[in-house]
Amino acid sequence: MFSEEKLVTLVDRFEKLEARMASGEETDAYVELSREYAELQPLVEKIRAYRQARSELADIDALLDDRGTDRELRDMAEAERPDLVEKVEALAQEIRIGLLPTDVADEKSAIVEVRAGTGGQEAALFAGDLFRMYQRLAEKHGWKVEIMSESEGDAGGYKEIIASFAGRGVFARLKFESGVHRVQRVPETESGGRIHTSAATVAVLPEVEQVDFEIPDTDIRIDTMRASGAGGQHVNTTDSAVRITHLPTGIVVTSSEKSQHQNRARAMQVLRARLYEEERRKLDEERAAARKGQVGSGDRSERIRTYNFPQGRVTDHRINLTLYKLDEILAGEALDEVIDALITEHQAALLAEQDA
Repeated sequence: MFSEEKLVTLVDRFEKLEARMASGEETDAYVELSREYAELQPLVEKIRAYRQARSELADIDALLDDRGTDRELRDMAEAERPDLVEKVEALAQEIRIGLLPTDVADEKSAIVEVRAGTGGQEAALFAGDLFRMYQRLAEKHGWKVEIMSESEGDAGGYKEIIASFAGRGVFARLKFESGVHRVQRVPETESGGRIHTSAATVAVLPEVEQVDFEIPDTDIRIDTMRASGAGGQHVNTTDSAVRITHLPTGIVVTSSEKSQHQNRARAMQVLRARLYEEERRKLDEERAAARKGQVGSGDRSERIRTYNFPQGRVTDHRINLTLYKLDEILAGEALDEVIDALITEHQAALLAEQDA
């Protein structure tokens, strides 16, 4: 459970923030105060509702314990008590979840990388299906999507596509998508009607700014390539590419746009995200080897989900969830159902770990 002292500390902190904001703080301080205030507000509202419900329950119990309470009032109290007990328990559970340690990257935007795996052209088509699924989910939530690099498949789809998904809390919603996604369907080119199995990998990285994760110039090598142009102004707009190698880790990032300045900025953006995620992964491994079986481990070698077209079902293997809503999920409409179930399971695992 949680201690009353913890709740008192949180409410006190919230009320102090409220008072400081009302007193007219400096602009920079006000921004920081309002950020913390906004983070605490939902939890404090639940704590106040929990205290109110618990007080009402105590009043009802006092009525029932009093032998002088008349029959009509006793009947009303007995009728109200079950709903009130349920309300107290539900609010207590919400507070427990609100008190769980948060992932510092949850509020960040995300970089989503989708790559065709085994299955040739069919895998590239499936990678395209997955990316469009995430695009539609982004439209639903009002996130901004910007493609950073792409390599199209020979028959459509993508061999690889990397995009920025910008918005508050994007990483919290998408981080459980990291892993191997498998598809089972009959390709259009298959005359015999045989079901083929293909795969695509998804990596979701928290997007980080330079101030969050600085990379020394001595740690990178930048190679610039430019196609030969017709001369004059055309040379400056000819397709070019920037390849950045992070020397300590060997991670290589490329970007191919018409502006070399834009290429370098985008490549550095992806490199920062990959290095930041690598640091997060190492910290997670150091904190607890027991987390390997936990939802959202992000292990890309792990098959996390299967999309079976003949049966119209999607199965997430981490939580044994099967939904017969394949079309709705790929359309981005029902993907939230899967994500919500993964988040709930993750919270349950954290609560169990905390209780232990």
